[in-house]
Amino acid sequence: MKLLYEGKAKRLYETERPDELLMEFKDDATAFNGEKKAQFENKGRMNQALSLLLMQLLEKGGVPTHFVRTIDEIRTIVKAVEIIKVEVVVRNVAAGSLCNRTWFKEGEALKAPVVEYFLKDDDLGDPMINDDHIRELNLATLHELAFLKSEALKINDILKPFFLKTGLKLVDFKLEFGRLSTDPSTIILADEISPDTCRLWDVSTGEKMDKDRFRRDLGNVMESYAEVLKRAEDAVHS
Repeated sequence: MKLLYEGKAKRLYETERPDELLMEFKDDATAFNGEKKAQFENKGRMNQALSLLLMQLLEKGGVPTHFVRTIDEIRTIVKAVEIIKVEVVVRNVAAGSLCNRTWFKEGEALKAPVVEYFLKDDDLGDPMINDDHIRELNLATLHELAFLKSEALKINDILKPFFLKTGLKLVDFKLEFGRLSTDPSTIILADEISPDTCRLWDVSTGEKMDKDRFRRDLGNVMESYAEVLKRAEDAVHS
């Protein structure tokens, strides 16, 4: 199969169907816009398993996603989309860059979810942008942007109580959306949802169970990913 795209954590290949792609999860880990790199055995497998579990949960909640079917432990068939170059971040608790550019302290609960937008461009360091930038750059219409925000908040309303059921606090998370290749007027959730794209803290101990373990050299990266997956699977089957 022809490789169409390779990112930090995944590869995309064409298939025999123009409306479907094969997505392959990698064991690579990156941080700080690719400045820090490593590989972890089974990372791709665990991220795919959790991402698909959460995508199916969201589908049941009325959120359309790009998931079609699983091929094996690191590869899945997804709907072909044109990714919108706007990363949507939802924050429930202050952490990460929010603390670096405001007076919020890490761990401070927000009164209501905060939605932020970032330009999907590695060369520019994925800078934060606003509604007007998105309009002027022709990244999305204001109508589409309103949909992205409402869909992101809907996803938060589904994932936050689900993770709480697993004993994890959903601190924040990043989403990517795409326009269907067969119907560009239809926007669906794409990419992945995993400890690579979410901050997850243990409710009881406050322990970080996500990629911050790699960013901050906290150790036990894959042990934490495995624990998140186990808790999620247990919650689904309980």
